[in-house]
Amino acid sequence: MTLFKTIWKDKLAVLALSVIVVTVIAGLGAPYLAPHDPEEIHMELRFATSSWEYLLGNDHLGRCILSRLIYGIRPSMLWVFVALTVSVCFGAILGFIAGYFRGKTDAVVMRICDVMLSFPGYVMLLAVIGVLGPGLENILIAFVLMKWAWFARIIRTSVMQYAESDYVRFSKVLGVHHLSIMVKHIVPVSLPDIAVISSSSFGSMILQISGFSFLGLGIEAPHAEWGMMLNEARAVMFSRPELMVAPGLAIVIVVSAVNFLSDALQTALDPKLMGSKSKMQELAVPSAAKSQGKEVASSIHV
Repeated sequence: MTLFKTIWKDKLAVLALSVIVVTVIAGLGAPYLAPHDPEEIHMELRFATSSWEYLLGNDHLGRCILSRLIYGIRPSMLWVFVALTVSVCFGAILGFIAGYFRGKTDAVVMRICDVMLSFPGYVMLLAVIGVLGPGLENILIAFVLMKWAWFARIIRTSVMQYAESDYVRFSKVLGVHHLSIMVKHIVPVSLPDIAVISSSSFGSMILQISGFSFLGLGIEAPHAEWGMMLNEARAVMFSRPELMVAPGLAIVIVVSAVNFLSDALQTALDPKLMGSKSKMQELAVPSAAKSQGKEVASSIHV
């Protein structure tokens, strides 16, 4: 059974995947889907309620909330995905080298990772942002500098269990080049593990960049970002609470969809989890049939 068929049977995973795909398409096509310029100011429409022209209303500067919400997908989700990809690629390269060659190479790489991981993640991110300054680019750089070590350690553990397999040893005896062995034999079997840890980190990175933007350390005005929209609506959160609903719901829905899809992906790629899930379903069916049988028997007795 292929991965796609397995995920397709999970309705929650299909719904989560649909939400992510629609959000990504909206972010890529923001210039064509946004009804207005997200940075255009109309003070006469300040705090205006929703209308046919402005479906979600206007903010404190009269800007279209819907347009800013659509444009906010890019820094909140798409650029985070770029930073995640760079972190995973850099961490995967070092993780493959450390897990495959072992010895001194593994010791050096892991000691560097230990140094990077010895500091709390948020503290180091704030330190990097403090040195580089606030801004979207600096946050993405901070993500790459701090996340690669974690990916390298996790991927190294995954590679170690495949590097000692029989077919890898046989390839080494035949004199196959190390790079060819890694590409042909280790990378394909390690991709599921990489996909699972990457998808699980994606949601947390979205929350982190939104949190930094909420604190004023992220993307700078007048550009749109979900965390910044929450920060801008914070001053009127009691008089105009609806201004916080749209960006807040966007963050919750997207992060929840990413987490649900990550769980489904982990279940589909892990035979143990798939077997346990199938076993639970098999146990649930007889119990349900047994309860129905008791109800039928009691009705007949009556």
